[in-house]
Amino acid sequence: MNEAIRLVEADANRSADTHLHVFPLPAEWGIDLYLKDESVHPTGSLKHRLARSLFLHALCNGWIGPDTTIIEASSGSTAVSEAYFARLLGLRFVAVMPRSTSPEKIALIEFHGGVSHLVDDPSSIYDESRRLAEETGGHYMDQFTYAERATDWRGNNNIAESIFDQMAKERHPVPSWVVVGAGTGGTSATIGRYVRYRRLDTRLCVVDPENSAFFEGWAEDDLSARGSGSRIEGIGRPRVEPSFLPGVVDSMIRVPDAASIAAARWCSEVTGRFVGGSTGTALWGALHQIADMRDHGEDGSVVTLLCDGGERYAHTYYSDDWLAAQGIDIAPYTRVLERFRETGSLALAADS
Repeated sequence: MNEAIRLVEADANRSADTHLHVFPLPAEWGIDLYLKDESVHPTGSLKHRLARSLFLHALCNGWIGPDTTIIEASSGSTAVSEAYFARLLGLRFVAVMPRSTSPEKIALIEFHGGVSHLVDDPSSIYDESRRLAEETGGHYMDQFTYAERATDWRGNNNIAESIFDQMAKERHPVPSWVVVGAGTGGTSATIGRYVRYRRLDTRLCVVDPENSAFFEGWAEDDLSARGSGSRIEGIGRPRVEPSFLPGVVDSMIRVPDAASIAAARWCSEVTGRFVGGSTGTALWGALHQIADMRDHGEDGSVVTLLCDGGERYAHTYYSDDWLAAQGIDIAPYTRVLERFRETGSLALAADS
């Protein structure tokens, strides 16, 4: 047990903090936008932080032994990161995921020594994970329940503390808004709690893709709300996950899938950094807040996350054939984004 914890902690000790990139906006707006680049983690996404926390949480609770099979329900990125830590500890790992998960993520899970168990119904991943854990005598990690409690939200180099430390020397060091996707609910819970604990004036905006349950659950104060999942991997869910804490969220924005994908592609062109669909969702929400700040004559800063790299989605979000098969037209949203840096508005024009 001691050696397992040392191995996981050593991984954190080897990892430098992730970069905070300035997104190019007109200086005269008086508003700065930053992207916290979580794609530089050893497993290429924000979920590396979560996987490390989940393994430490499970090890210290005595749930994982030297021969325990690790089972996880995932839309891909958490499974990639957990496969990495399972191999680090010499454990077998099985990822239960929707069959629609990108082939690039499946290949990464296998690269790190994991096995993919694909299901047709995305809402069945929870029950199937429990069944496999019982069948193998393994441990179901259950990121959707434990994400908010496995992370030390008071600090200890969590993502919130990292953001505010890196913002300390900027012209607007305390962000007006931090914008994140819902996902497990763990990231928004960590940031929302940290902001309150440190008595900061920052507000938290959570973005949710179409067909996901979080927005409805928050807006209607109904945690039993259901959706049909999401085509934006990693953040949309068919149910409001247990780790989601609506009380720490100041605003939510529902983002059309076409807007998410258009924003991801636009971000890649503008910044030269190849980003995934969930980054596009978050960026659309961040630009929405900037447009609102401009409407109200406010200066300040906005921070959002670069969640993972676009190379994981070469056959989906960056494939015109996939977009056509899904019936997704990103052209109107691309035109809006191209006008944004001139007008500061995200309004869809009549000719869009």
